[in-house]
Amino acid sequence: MLSLFISEKYIFVIASLFTPLLCALLLKVFGAKLPKDHGREFAVDGEKSAGKIRGAGIVFVCSFIFCALLFVPLSVEFALYYVLLFAGMLSGYLDDRADKPWNEYKKGIIDLVIAAGVSGTFVIFNDELLSISFFGNALRIHPVIYFILGIVLVWMLINAVNCTDGIDGFSASLASVSFISFSAVIMMRAGDKNAVSLTVLLILTLLPYLWKNAQPSTMMMGDAGSRALGLYMAILAMKCGNALLVIPLCFVICLDGLIGIAKVSIIRFLKIKVLTKIRTPLHDHSRRNMGWSNSQVIFRYCIIQAIISLATLALCADF
Repeated sequence: MLSLFISEKYIFVIASLFTPLLCALLLKVFGAKLPKDHGREFAVDGEKSAGKIRGAGIVFVCSFIFCALLFVPLSVEFALYYVLLFAGMLSGYLDDRADKPWNEYKKGIIDLVIAAGVSGTFVIFNDELLSISFFGNALRIHPVIYFILGIVLVWMLINAVNCTDGIDGFSASLASVSFISFSAVIMMRAGDKNAVSLTVLLILTLLPYLWKNAQPSTMMMGDAGSRALGLYMAILAMKCGNALLVIPLCFVICLDGLIGIAKVSIIRFLKIKVLTKIRTPLHDHSRRNMGWSNSQVIFRYCIIQAIISLATLALCADF
């Protein structure tokens, strides 16, 4: 570990420079070897994605894990998270590469297994954080119940972030706002310092990708990136000591991504038509029904999330 030889201040400086440069280099070297997108049949302007590089998530996730091992002290807990992040990324990447998209039930089962691994790891190593708070009143959760709820949380965020990945620069930008918000809560509560350091590294690895993903993009993260981002977001939500904060700090992501899942599930399984006048995910509704441009969707949704997050941080002592 570099921390054995260099002070933390200089490690941060080195990491801040090395991490994005490494990711940028790997995107340049391996970008042409990644699969190409076939376009999205039901998404607004989905046909414009055809031919673009897809699956860039494999590059920035691998860059993140490598830099995490290099710059952040390693623990058994986070070593397991890295394995699970890689597994989540790899499942998404194999789907990105497939000539025919994987069956949604197959992907759901894989997500469920990975979610169980993340939730179980958290429960084993964070007994002191197995609680939720309601405006200052903490409620201790039994480990078995927390494990089950944790699976739901991880699965929910994996799929919510995946659903937001429909506009150039949108998913990574919105996720970064939530990452910063969770990190602020962890710092305010003197929580896991390594989790904050890792979040900084993850955002740094996203910057070179966003450079390529800015409209008009030449590269997309694919399921390889979105699933890993959702998984990491769930880890942060639990690490902040009150997983209920996922509601305000991931409000826009959950609203944008989960309404569509709920709508499809109700129509498919209950045969009830709901939200017939609302196109899902909501960013497509904003573009098609409200006439917003892609840039307006990105900035306005990020602004909304930033306002909610700042208000939450101001009240955080009471959560």
